[in-house]
Amino acid sequence: MARKTWVYDPQSGGITIPPQIQARIRQRVLAHAEKHYAGKHNRIEVRFRGQFCYIDAYPEPYVPKDYDRDLYGESRQERIERLRNMPTHLCRLRYFGDEDRWSMAFYTYSHEAYEPSVFDNGSWHGTPEEAFDTSAVYLDD
Repeated sequence: MARKTWVYDPQSGGITIPPQIQARIRQRVLAHAEKHYAGKHNRIEVRFRGQFCYIDAYPEPYVPKDYDRDLYGESRQERIERLRNMPTHLCRLRYFGDEDRWSMAFYTYSHEAYEPSVFDNGSWHGTPEEAFDTSAVYLDD
């Protein structure tokens, strides 16, 4: 008979994030984004569902001055407003009970899904601020 062995997987499981921790994490992420990425986004959204924390950014869209309304079927201003309200998914964090040790999945637009990712520190675990830094590649000009 084969023995069952428990193996830790940083990309599965996790525990529901309590409301008081949600509030602290939201504040930490927003403060970090403002301090280090001001001007690269209009707003940052941090939302929670179960064991997950999702971080989205809303960067200022680039729409050229010579934008052709006939080509896109909307005015330049309408396009800017629509794009301003379209999130750029940065990452999804998974909570295991430690506010400074999360796993991360990077949103890949090629697959339109969250894919397991290591942090820039080379580990499967890191802080929410490190997750923001790792996924902020989407905010580069």
